[in-house]
Amino acid sequence: MNGKKWDTRRTDYLERINAAKPLVKTGKEVAASDVVKLLETVIRPGEKVNLEGNNQKQADFLAECLSKVNKEKVYDLHMVQSALALPVFLEVFEKGIAKKLDFAYSGPMGGKIAEFIDQGKVQLGAIHTYLELFARYFTDLTPKVCMVCAYEGDRFGNLYTGFNTEDTPIQIEATKFSNGIVIAQVNKLYDGVDNKIKRVDIPGDWVDFVIESPKPFYLEPLFTRDPALITDAQILMAMIALKGIYAKYNVQRLNHGIGFYTAAIELLLPTYGKELGLKGKICKHFVLNPHPTLIPAIEDGWVESIHSFGGELGMQKYCQARPDIFFIGPDGTMRSNRAYCQTAGHYAIDMFIGGTLQIDRYGNSTTATATRVAGFGGAPNMGCDSKGRRHITEAWMRCGDEFTAQKSFLGNQRRGKRLVVQMAETFLEKMAPAFVDELDAEKLAKKANLELPPIMVYADDITHIITEEGIASMHMCESLKEREDAIRGVAGYTKIGLEADPKVTGQLRKKGVIQTPEDLGIDRAKANRSLLAAKNVKDLVEISGGLYDPPGKFHNW
Repeated sequence: MNGKKWDTRRTDYLERINAAKPLVKTGKEVAASDVVKLLETVIRPGEKVNLEGNNQKQADFLAECLSKVNKEKVYDLHMVQSALALPVFLEVFEKGIAKKLDFAYSGPMGGKIAEFIDQGKVQLGAIHTYLELFARYFTDLTPKVCMVCAYEGDRFGNLYTGFNTEDTPIQIEATKFSNGIVIAQVNKLYDGVDNKIKRVDIPGDWVDFVIESPKPFYLEPLFTRDPALITDAQILMAMIALKGIYAKYNVQRLNHGIGFYTAAIELLLPTYGKELGLKGKICKHFVLNPHPTLIPAIEDGWVESIHSFGGELGMQKYCQARPDIFFIGPDGTMRSNRAYCQTAGHYAIDMFIGGTLQIDRYGNSTTATATRVAGFGGAPNMGCDSKGRRHITEAWMRCGDEFTAQKSFLGNQRRGKRLVVQMAETFLEKMAPAFVDELDAEKLAKKANLELPPIMVYADDITHIITEEGIASMHMCESLKEREDAIRGVAGYTKIGLEADPKVTGQLRKKGVIQTPEDLGIDRAKANRSLLAAKNVKDLVEISGGLYDPPGKFHNW
């Protein structure tokens, strides 16, 4: 008892709340016209601020207001947010309101962030995986002010986050329980007495100010892929994946990454998958957003459950009508939660499969290039071998038994291994090679003064690489040189692929480390769009019984 004060955070919190009281109308409601003034009142220079930007759900109105504050009052903020998907999120850096950034995903803003880093407008802390960033909210990156969005709210601060809950709960909890300030924009504000919100997802005690936004928050249909754009090469790779990996390991619990490769796999389940006799043996439990391209497989009875990181624009009615598949609340609407879903992706699935932009000669994979800082999202958590896992499944144990390097440090002990599959055509957009001597991430690290290059999935976690040339089973390799040879064997006509020794490639094929479509008994001529269970978005709508309502930009009929 040395006289030290232990409630300085609480005292500071109350001072800010009291200073903002003149802006409050009724309960916790603040008028949209007063939000800029509110932010200038409760935010101090240099503080850690969380602005909700997710894969899809964006607190865009609050972002616009933050970009309009007086930069002599609010400046040099440290933004700690999951995603930066809209231009408005970068305006605060352009204007000097924000200075430092820790994030997980940037999507379409990846190129702009690379420019800002190069120009010194953004000081990059780290590119995280979602769970990593969430963990740091509770340690050294705790937000002082958190700005979120919700579908509905009331004047007491209760929020309904619903279909696109995503990151909201964990951002609010980390802030509120460290005496930070929580501000929410909502699409519709109710009085909470005569008119109530659908469901209380966030209790009012956790929210300090609530604003009815002038317009609904922006939603990005991030996971929607038009089947009409799937190519024959992607269909071939999907066939390779299904026969060479899904069938071999009987993968039942998994995550599909975003992109056309996995969309093709989903659309081949009711056709090619059925031909292979895989129904009931694979793809029973998913952790992923409600992909529209999964509709045919769901309707055909392949899928037993899906827990989602967030929603997907246009899929809300379909999910509500399939409560046996999706996690639906007592109010009848779906509940998503990124933290829980990422945890499931880290520990409860047997395989992560998704696309990438670059793979080096050793097998390290990344989506961060010299000109595009896209971030990783949840890929590093789902695309890694979870060392804390202790429960057993067939797929996990079989992959572990094949992991040759494991035997050298575990002695006679058996251990399973996560299947981590990276898919990439040998040449991507503008004929950029997917396989390179050195990742562009190395150049980015130098530009951004990062101690380590931002690698999405490290080589020792990757078990398989799939290209249109076949599969390289990385975990079966007995040395680093053999791993390099396996990569060369599926790298096609890239510089890396042209270094392949046909004799060595042949030996690896005999060993089963490399498998071509011919080795798997796949007829390349069958790899065409006739195999897709839905050929376009209209087909998906019809198969859903009209429940799927795609965004306007996907309407082409």
